[in-house]
Amino acid sequence: MSHNTADLGFEKKIWQAADRLRGNLDASEYKHDVLGLIFLKYISDSFEEKYRELVEEGAGFEEEKDEYLAENIFYVPEKARWSYIAKHSNQPEIGQIIDNAMVEIEKENNRLKGILPKNFSRPELDKRRLGEVVDIFTNIPLSDYKNKKDILGRTYEYCLRMFAEQEGRRAGEFYTPSCIVRTLVEILEPYNGRVYDPCCGAGGMFVQSAKFVEEHHGNIRDISVYGQEANPTTRKLAMMNLAIRGIEADLGETYADTFFNDQQPTLRADYILANPPFNMSGWGGDKLADDKRWKYGVPPEGNANFAWLQHMIYHLSPRGKIGLVLANGSLSSQTGNEGVIRKNIIEDDLVECIIAMPSQLFYSTGIPVSLWILNRAKKQKGKTLFIDARNMGVMVTRAHRELTDEEITKIADTYKAFVNGTLEEVQGYCKAATIEEIAKHDYILTPGRYVGIEEEEDDGVPFEEKMETLTAELSDLFKESRKLEDEIRERLKVIGYEI
Repeated sequence: MSHNTADLGFEKKIWQAADRLRGNLDASEYKHDVLGLIFLKYISDSFEEKYRELVEEGAGFEEEKDEYLAENIFYVPEKARWSYIAKHSNQPEIGQIIDNAMVEIEKENNRLKGILPKNFSRPELDKRRLGEVVDIFTNIPLSDYKNKKDILGRTYEYCLRMFAEQEGRRAGEFYTPSCIVRTLVEILEPYNGRVYDPCCGAGGMFVQSAKFVEEHHGNIRDISVYGQEANPTTRKLAMMNLAIRGIEADLGETYADTFFNDQQPTLRADYILANPPFNMSGWGGDKLADDKRWKYGVPPEGNANFAWLQHMIYHLSPRGKIGLVLANGSLSSQTGNEGVIRKNIIEDDLVECIIAMPSQLFYSTGIPVSLWILNRAKKQKGKTLFIDARNMGVMVTRAHRELTDEEITKIADTYKAFVNGTLEEVQGYCKAATIEEIAKHDYILTPGRYVGIEEEEDDGVPFEEKMETLTAELSDLFKESRKLEDEIRERLKVIGYEI
């Protein structure tokens, strides 16, 4: 059984190095330093590799910025190159040297303006430890890895996951567990077209979409990436995450609230993948009561779940598909107009699949969640697939669960079988229901209502024999219980207490 947590030694070494930087800082305080250093190492390595090629060509173009930009490589000025930084790693002003490097890189590359961290010189960051981390980054050989871009991209992603684990509840704003993202991507299969995430966090949905295209021998240039993020520091993480992967994205002009300042007002996306904030209250719905996005009903001020959902439907192309994560309450809630909105969306035949996910997948919350798949061009008209995956996943730590690769494939294959008309329904796991059947359940979409309870395998032991065994065991337990009661009474009596 394989898991999606298989780590390369390089990733772990970088994380162990990063942990040295922590000192007395909280994870949220040094996260941007570590991820910024990984990004700086990546763009510097890419630059220096191209630089050597140009030197070997002998035409004297190694300092021509256009030579790099033409191949989507960031131009890195001399005093921002990793080789320069590594030479000064043991100097007390190493923090200021790195800050200066970040400033110079932003000056030379418009795409990076305002997104790189520039507070390495702050007093609370131990400069001796910072120098040690630079040395470790320098001395871990990348020559063993064929695709340096991929290994540093994976390292960035790995560190995001580790920071999410450390930050716990605060991690929700920037990190969606990769097994959830991969499940959505395997179902939606975004080979080409416009991919959109209106609350993109650190950009995990985009990274996994690009990976999917590459793994299926497609061309990453066949997808266009659009997104938006309200948190300015999280948006910077996304910009670096995408740049390190070579993904050009339009994340709007700035960070902004998606409901009040939609950065992509005319976009009609072919694929929308999102993990919006769960059950967000106080989102300002009272000021947007007449918004044109609320085609299916005005969402309640106390919960933005159906505001997010309708925002995505509004931005969907005529043949577009949505894959999003919502708290389970959205499957059945009747309060604040939510039941009416859900009914209208179902009646419009948009809901293609609902997947109940197992607990403990998120670092940020214990709230159980479901995946919603909506499709404007359903092949199985008038039907919705329900999958109950609550019993899937393995515990990778005492508090955290992940789906295995095989389980992700099983869910995706079940969805594809439904779409192709070859689904074999399995009691307790999957069931296709018509809109009429859903209506009989008051338009509640909880998968358990439709798939039923998993059938237990008959072990061949007659019922009477089982009962005889169980009652004999129970009798023995009762005897042991009485014996223990007598022993407790005797011990209490010794110290002067009687029951």
